Amino acid sequence: MTEHPVTPDGRYFVVRGRLWRRANPGLSPQRRQALVHDLMHARRAVRSALAVGDPIALRQARDAVQTAKVSLGERGPVWWSDGALDVNRKMAANTRYAEWFAALAAAPAKEPADVQ
Repeated sequence: MTEHPVTPDGRYFVVRGRLWRRANPGLSPQRRQALVHDLMHARRAVRSALAVGDPIALRQARDAVQTAKVSLGERGPVWWSDGALDVNRKMAANTRYAEWFAALAAAPAKEPADVQ
């Protein structure tokens, strides 16, 4: 699995230039695991509802995804307390992370290790 770059403050990871909020690092491992389990269950429910064309089940499943994401800290109120604005889903180049992101792009690509 390719690891996505994480902002220096640990609040976001970057996929195709877009920032995505990370889960709250203050969650206990057990709580985080339970919430990830709930999220995966809800995502499977979305897929099932789409497959059978059930709009009520789809709404319920999407609500469950939202609840899990908010509980994880990936959506909803931010989990940091320094007053920094949330830039979730924004292009990194258009945020306070622009210089950091540009430096990533300018860095030479790592070549695979020579295997013998």
